[in-house]
Amino acid sequence: MSRPESPKTLADWQALAASLTSEKGLETRAYIDDAFVDADSGETFTTINPATGEALAEVASCDAADAELAVGHARAAFEAGEWSRLAPGRRKKVLLRLADLLEAHKHELALLDTLDMGKPVASSLGDMAGAIACFRYQAECIDKLYGEVAPTGEEALALVLREPLGVVASIVPWNFPLMMTSWKVAPALAAGNSVILKPSEKSPLSALRLAALAREAGLPRGVFQVLPGFGHTVGQALALSMGVDCLAFTGSTGVGKQLMQYAGQSNLKRVYLECGGKSPNIVFADCKDLTRVAKHAASAIFHNQGEVCIAGSRLLVENSIREAFIDQVLVAAKRMQPGDPLDPDSFMGAIVDEAQYRRILGYIEKGREEGARLRVGGEPLEGPGLFIPPTVFDGVTPEMAIGREEIFGPVLSVFGFDSEEQAVAMANDSVYGLAAGLWSQDIDRIMRVTRRLHSGQVFVNNWAGGDQTMPFGGVKQSGNGRDKSHHSLEEYSELKSVWISLSS
Repeated sequence: MSRPESPKTLADWQALAASLTSEKGLETRAYIDDAFVDADSGETFTTINPATGEALAEVASCDAADAELAVGHARAAFEAGEWSRLAPGRRKKVLLRLADLLEAHKHELALLDTLDMGKPVASSLGDMAGAIACFRYQAECIDKLYGEVAPTGEEALALVLREPLGVVASIVPWNFPLMMTSWKVAPALAAGNSVILKPSEKSPLSALRLAALAREAGLPRGVFQVLPGFGHTVGQALALSMGVDCLAFTGSTGVGKQLMQYAGQSNLKRVYLECGGKSPNIVFADCKDLTRVAKHAASAIFHNQGEVCIAGSRLLVENSIREAFIDQVLVAAKRMQPGDPLDPDSFMGAIVDEAQYRRILGYIEKGREEGARLRVGGEPLEGPGLFIPPTVFDGVTPEMAIGREEIFGPVLSVFGFDSEEQAVAMANDSVYGLAAGLWSQDIDRIMRVTRRLHSGQVFVNNWAGGDQTMPFGGVKQSGNGRDKSHHSLEEYSELKSVWISLSS
């Protein structure tokens, strides 16, 4: 079967998938010290295609022994200075070369993420564009980040220098596998650190392909390594390691809390967390074009099967337009049904695995039991694969589980409000603070509400807008770090104060 260079149709993507898997083109070994190797224990785990239930590959299952080995190589590489002391402009050239390689292989990488975790291939291609942009942005930033000269008298020269931290362990999630990886890895590498990547056991394949491309781009030995495996084994070992200087994590709030404890138990390593969310999306009666806004509100929760940390899972609608608006949301939802992830026209794909599938269905049942009104969806699709259609509950109250807990699936909870004050209070009534949205034509209201929302990001008359220039992260139990923008570069560097006494 021929391998299409630029797949466009379902048949094209199916042909590419068949060739990729049948030719044994899937790298499944760990990447340690510039070589692909089996896990020290010889153990493997199976990665499954959730759209079909079929096994894709047996992947190396790393544990503490592999973590210790990788940390040693990362530290040796950092101290050797081939990367950490390389001029920023030269690091830039290597990372730009890696970005070019990502672009050259974007269809293959997108396909790996689609096969691995079930997301639509069109969405995966969008992720690739984001990953490429991230590497290019961070590469271009690094030789433009200046130190400081502090104000002193003539008797001294005071410098504030920026230096790499050392060894960074990046633990990334499964919902946006390569894009989330780029958000962690690109700035850490650009700043001169050695990086050990622990991809999710639910989506390890694109990370291992990235390792091969990083080697081809010219990253020195030991500077970038990939350890597939489970959080409670290799992830825990990295978090407890005395040789890791920084831990960057995206995932659940529960795991994020554990990682902070591990940092305290070990060497007080820096911990940057991007954790859960239960994001409010507030629609005021003066918003323009209800049909358009309803489409955005539906997309905000149903994109990527709702497996999105910033999903607009709480829809707060002013009661005077509530019924009319919900009707439009239902129309939009019915057009966003799951389909074959390899079909470029599919808006939604499969749920990542059986455990997440059962979790989502459990919340849907709980919503029924708690008295919320099911308006659409609620039943999984028949046939092979793990597919749940867009599901909308109305009449949700803050004490209901579906209204306060992160479901991480295509389940929308709709609340009503009568005043701006009530809307703000409801939006802030959450342990999370990752994102929030508001729709209004009143600029005074927009500025008032934006300032009062307890959230790391606020989207006004859009959802999830932004580019590489904007920091991404949350407050409260949604975490503390920031991905993207030059602020992420600052997090992966250390300040050093230098006071030089001058002779008179």
